[in-house]
Amino acid sequence: MTATLVAKDLAGGYAHRILFEGLDLTVAPGDVVGVVGSNGAGKSTLLRILAGELAPLSGTVSRAPSDAFIGWLPQEHDRVVDETVGQYVARRTGCAAAARAMDAAAAVLGDENAPADAADVYAAALDHWLATGAADLDERLPAVLADLGLDTGDVAPESALMTGLSGGQAARVGLAALLCSRFDTVLLDEPTNDLDLEGLERLEDVVRGMRGGVVLVSHDREFLARSVTRVLEIDLAQHTNTVYGGGYESYLEEREVARRHRREEYEEYADKKADLVARARTQREWSSQGVRNAMKKAPDNDKNRRKAATESSEKQAQKVRQMESRIARLEEVVEPRKEWVLEFSIGAAPRSSSVVSTLNEAVIRQGDFTLGPVSVQVNAGERIGITGPNGAGKSTLLRLILGRSEPDEGSAALGANVSIGEIDQARGLFTGDEPLAARFEGFVPDYTTADVRTLLAKFGLKADHVDRAVDDLSPGERTRAALALLQARGTNVLVLDEPTNHLDLAAIEQLESALASYDGALLLVTHDRRMLANVNVDRRWHVEKGRVAEL
Repeated sequence: MTATLVAKDLAGGYAHRILFEGLDLTVAPGDVVGVVGSNGAGKSTLLRILAGELAPLSGTVSRAPSDAFIGWLPQEHDRVVDETVGQYVARRTGCAAAARAMDAAAAVLGDENAPADAADVYAAALDHWLATGAADLDERLPAVLADLGLDTGDVAPESALMTGLSGGQAARVGLAALLCSRFDTVLLDEPTNDLDLEGLERLEDVVRGMRGGVVLVSHDREFLARSVTRVLEIDLAQHTNTVYGGGYESYLEEREVARRHRREEYEEYADKKADLVARARTQREWSSQGVRNAMKKAPDNDKNRRKAATESSEKQAQKVRQMESRIARLEEVVEPRKEWVLEFSIGAAPRSSSVVSTLNEAVIRQGDFTLGPVSVQVNAGERIGITGPNGAGKSTLLRLILGRSEPDEGSAALGANVSIGEIDQARGLFTGDEPLAARFEGFVPDYTTADVRTLLAKFGLKADHVDRAVDDLSPGERTRAALALLQARGTNVLVLDEPTNHLDLAAIEQLESALASYDGALLLVTHDRRMLANVNVDRRWHVEKGRVAEL
């Protein structure tokens, strides 16, 4: 089925805060619309509204035809206890819900007191069940999972529990759900998170090959550049939303031109208004001075001179009124609001020993997986980019290098005066039910409560964030808290494991800028192709099948 999704004059947010309004968007078959904006701008809220999961504050969302199948895949894999991969995919593709609806309709139809329209309801439920692809999902899924290389050991991939999968494995299951889906229009929220380079390329192929329209939220610049046909920007600072035709690179150019024009228009308006105001002030001063002079020079009995002076002052007053009228007729140009920009640096610690870490023929075994033998050395100030497929052993390698795991064979040695700063893939420092401010204070005992709150505010984490449990924060907010910690604590060895996950585009660019001035050792694990290109690394390691190769 070919379907079109239309949003008209849409407003979204919460009762106390409107995130966007007046939003118009049409998504037709073949469209791939990338939604961009800062964290908290309302991108995920928009997807939920388009999916029918959340009611808009105003405006409408319509589908043509009305029974078009809209699929929404949230950014975080909502893993249910005891749910298998097969059950998860059935739920994400809508097949499970369609099966329940069909079973319920069949039960009603079989009741001797069934309503007159029971047969029609069942027929509609059956048609939808077939449209979702539920009839042969169990046959298609194993082949898709095998093609994606999902390895779950002795358990068949479709029977493995979702709660037992790594982030990378869960990302592949999410990709499998997309491949198995039969959506007419699909809504994707951060689909690139935790995918390796192979998975990213596969996702790009899937998105480009979708039969219907696609609306996706992503902060992966290369993925956006390769995939989208249009860009919808939700600008929280200006409280505007704009659809840009063309791809991502075209959007960047058009946005820069538009911002420059808005600034130039405002400055021209401000200069013109300031000039008119200054001239009006001068005219008023001349008028007042003229009256005072006339009163001083003209004797009371010299009516002619006094009349002439009065007429002259009235002319000056008329000029003032004309000038004020010109000011009032000026078409006001609102000053573009200054965007909040994350600006930070990475705290420096005293220099470590010249050799940060050494692995010599190190081997570590974890169940059926073996990493090694590995012989590598990390020197002070060295910048190393690390890539490899999911499950290849990158995180295990980092634990060996940082002295957090002991090798089963060979040796591992950590240098002296090593101060490690880290953003791990799970943002593990910021999990639990403790309030954010209290958790942060525990990491920086020298900071006062006021200092902590001031620092977190610089990272966009303000009063409504710092007293919330860290588990209640969004992934992007937890990542910004981790960045704030890097600034607060000195480090001479920086370990970043997929740091761009959940960060908005502006924050990613600021992180790249901070890394440019950081002079300690850097271990950067990322699948963000633009970050790898923008951050100057001295060496590249590729980890695959438990082996480490220098590129």
